[in-house]
Amino acid sequence: MRKSSGFGAALIISPLLLALVELAGCDKPEQTAAVQAPPPAVTVVKAVRTEVTPSSSFTGRIEAVDKVDLRARVQGFIEQRLFEEGAKVEAGELMFTLEKGQYEAQVAETKATIARAEAALTLADIEAGRQTELVKKQVKAQSTLDVAVAQQAQSRADVDRQKANLQKAELDLQYTDIRAPISGHVGRAIYSVGDFVGPESGALTTIVSQDPIYVTFPVSQRELLEVRRSAEAEGIDPWAVAIRLQLADGSIYGHTGKINFADVEVSTTTDTVAIRAELRNPDRMLRDGQLVTVFVDAAKPEQVLEIPVAALQVDQAGRYVLVVDKEKKVQVRRVKTGIVYGSNIVITEGLEEGESVITQGVQKVRPQQVVEPTDATAQAPAS
Repeated sequence: MRKSSGFGAALIISPLLLALVELAGCDKPEQTAAVQAPPPAVTVVKAVRTEVTPSSSFTGRIEAVDKVDLRARVQGFIEQRLFEEGAKVEAGELMFTLEKGQYEAQVAETKATIARAEAALTLADIEAGRQTELVKKQVKAQSTLDVAVAQQAQSRADVDRQKANLQKAELDLQYTDIRAPISGHVGRAIYSVGDFVGPESGALTTIVSQDPIYVTFPVSQRELLEVRRSAEAEGIDPWAVAIRLQLADGSIYGHTGKINFADVEVSTTTDTVAIRAELRNPDRMLRDGQLVTVFVDAAKPEQVLEIPVAALQVDQAGRYVLVVDKEKKVQVRRVKTGIVYGSNIVITEGLEEGESVITQGVQKVRPQQVVEPTDATAQAPAS
């Protein structure tokens, strides 16, 4: 019976020992893993000072230097259209011709009227001369001479009036040839051959000059004052800036421009001043009415502290970055920012040159935590 009791006790104790051993074996790997977990890896970039050209952006509109609507100055049917739509034309080039018959007839009729008036004037001159002699000889009364002189003046005035009519008739005939007043590219023809047109018909087509070309953009009063004060402090011309354009596809236009005009009036609705710049347009890439982004680059570059935009974080207290210090601990730096240049942003306060800011891995770290930083610049392949 004693042996049976001891054996039973052994059977009861053995499972308890096994369970304790298993529990001990489970706890040990977890504790080991917690102790041996490596610091989280992050990617950092050093804040560096670089030379940049301060720039401001505006929304601008392309405008042609010259833009003219061709209109008919006399009435008539269109006989010819002598241009291809969209083609380049030169100043003085013939664009449309109108029927000339009625205007040629008017010129001929007016010339005949002039000839008749000149004949009447010749007769009046002779009569006035004759009456003058007769009055001198006291054969005729002075009143008869007065009538002859008045008739002579009337005939001379009639000749002058008919010559003016001839000039008008010749101008009307000339206006049947509609020519390009400027060089440029011609738009769509609004009327076709055979259409009856006149001064009330509106534009027959439009000619637009394309090289050079203007861009106009509004600038607020506050920005203008800042530019003027900064220029005065540095002793430079406030308009000595470079104008660059960004097109609709995000590309930068290949030619820079210069400001050539600032409006003399301020818009009462937007409190802005219209600024105009001129650019070359040899490839005709810029077209009248086109919407672009205008970058105004300062004349002098500046030294600024930059970091990647990806390093900048925002919370309810404002903007900040996470810095890895010399002990590889994460620190929070509240910063003030300036202008964005491509993928970088200017830091005006809160960060020192050479400090390492975290650009990747921000989500898996916390302040005062030790991390394993990797310099993104060192990782970049040599070009």
